[in-house]
Parts: sequence; structure tokens; C-alpha cells
Amino acid sequence: MKSQAPQSNSPKRRGPVLGLTARAWLFVAPVLLALVVVVGYPVVRAVIMSFQKDAGIDKSTGMFVEGGSAGFGNYTHWLLQQCTNSLGETVSCPTGNGGSEFWAAVGVTFFFAVVTVSLEATIGLGMAMIMGKTFKGRALLRAAVLIPWAIPTAVTARLWEFMFQYDGVVNRVFGTHIVWTVEGWPARFAVIIADVWKTTPFMALLILAGLQVIPEDVYEAAKVDGASAWQRFWNITMPLLKPALLVAVLFRTMDALRLYDLPAIMTQDLGATRTISTLVVQQSRSGANSASALSIITFLLIFAVAFVLVKGLGANAVRTQEAQREAH
Repeated sequence: MKSQAPQSNSPKRRGPVLGLTARAWLFVAPVLLALVVVVGYPVVRAVIMSFQKDAGIDKSTGMFVEGGSAGFGNYTHWLLQQCTNSLGETVSCPTGNGGSEFWAAVGVTFFFAVVTVSLEATIGLGMAMIMGKTFKGRALLRAAVLIPWAIPTAVTARLWEFMFQYDGVVNRVFGTHIVWTVEGWPARFAVIIADVWKTTPFMALLILAGLQVIPEDVYEAAKVDGASAWQRFWNITMPLLKPALLVAVLFRTMDALRLYDLPAIMTQDLGATRTISTLVVQQSRSGANSASALSIITFLLIFAVAFVLVKGLGANAVRTQEAQREAH
């Protein structure tokens, strides 16, 4: 007799597969519903409010207005630095113009992000290299290093505010007479020092995790070949550590772009240390609709930076990991 080909069992399996998919959606549905309520509604509400005028006094008539449609007026208020007079002529913007405040805050925010992340990556790499060594008391050192990161940011800000006072520890130790939390550049340096002290342990922890996965026999083989300590660090440690280092830089950059606590508490919202997040909170106290537009702009700006970093640094990390697998 001629043997018959086995029949496909896919129709019989389709039922259980569909049932499994339905159960999976049933388990995920509460989380999705919570995200819609907690995240989706506020975002949609903020977008709607950003196209509405704030209630207040109309400067041209001196009458109270309740608001109404603003179109893109709230956005142009923050994005454009061009001001006009009653005749429609372009004039220099007065102090406190939304556009000038926003772009000044953007500059301060990116300055803090670049400087702090660079310092934290460099110092964190050194700390991770030390903590990765085998020596007596290593566990105690690792626990002590993580203490600054475990302290709440508000407490850290108050601590450094006291240290940077005119008669504080910093001026006494260095014999200076600088008003750190009031003057422009000293206030920026104070915020940078406090932020580096606070978050460098986080960078060190992520980098240390990358160091732990580097095989020890690679270093042993390099020693046999006569490679110096610098050659082992530059040609072995750095290439193999690159994925973890890029992830640490990406996380810290996103965090630095949302910096609020330290400058707001330490420097009492100076213009020299006013970040985007600080400006959003300040504006929310005077105009909710205008602050909503500013929040949307801030979100889009940080999203654009995150997209560029993920596409750039993320792709480099993936290529580095693929090269490592091919080498092994």
C-alpha cells in the first residue's frame, strides 16, 4: 500500500494558540489600562492645554481675560526671541522674554549634562577599576562608594548648600571668600561638584558590571605576550568595556537633561543655573497653559536627544558586542 503523507496539525493547534494569545492580552490589559490612565491622559491633557491662552490681564486693554484658543502662540512664545511693539515693529526683547529664558535654560541644561557626564564617566571608570581589583576590604569599599548615590537628592542639595555657604567648609578649607550659591559661575561649579559627587557611584556601578564579564584569561595571555599595563587597558579593557560604558553614558545623559533638584535647592533658582525643568516648574506657578506648551517642547527636545544617542551609541554598542562574539 502507498503510504500517505502525514496531515498537518496546524488547524488543531490554532485553537490553543489563539487561547494563549487571549490569556496573554488578559494579563497585560490591567497594565495597559494603568498606563493609559496614569500616563496617557496627562499627556493628552497637556497637549490640549498647550493650545489655550492663560487667564490674566490683557496688557493692551488692561481688562481681565479668561483665555480661549491660543493656536501655536504658547509655542512661539518659548521658541522665538523676536518681539514686536504695538505698531508691529521688531524690537529688542525685554528681560524675562519667554524665548530668551527658554534658550538660556537649554544652554545651561546641556552645559551641565556635558560637563557632569564627562566627569562622572572618567571618575567612575577609575573607581570601577579600583573596585574590580581583589584586595582585603573590597566589599566595604564598594558599600562606602554607593553611599552618596543612596542619599536622597534633596538631602544632598542641602548638604552641599551648607558646605558652599560664605562661612562654610569649602571657603574655610581653601581660604577663599566666594559666595558660591549666589554668583553665576561659582553657582554653576557648585552644582556640578554636587552632581558629580552624587551620581558618580551610579556610573561606577554600571561600569563595574561591564568589567566583571571580561575574561581574566585575556589579560593573562596579554601578559605572556609582554603587553604593558597601559597596553592591556587601552587594547583590551576599553574595547570590551565599551558597551557597558555607552549604556552608562546614555542613562546619565537622560538623567542630566532632567536636572531639577540640585540647582533649585542649592542656588534658589538663579538664572545662571536655571535648567529646563526648573523653568517648567517656575512657569507652572504663573500660567498652566503656557507651562504645558513648555513641557511639550521639553519632552520633544529630550526625546530627540535620546533618539540620537540610542541610534548612535546603541548601534556602536551592538557592533562592538558582535565583534566580541566573532573574536571568541
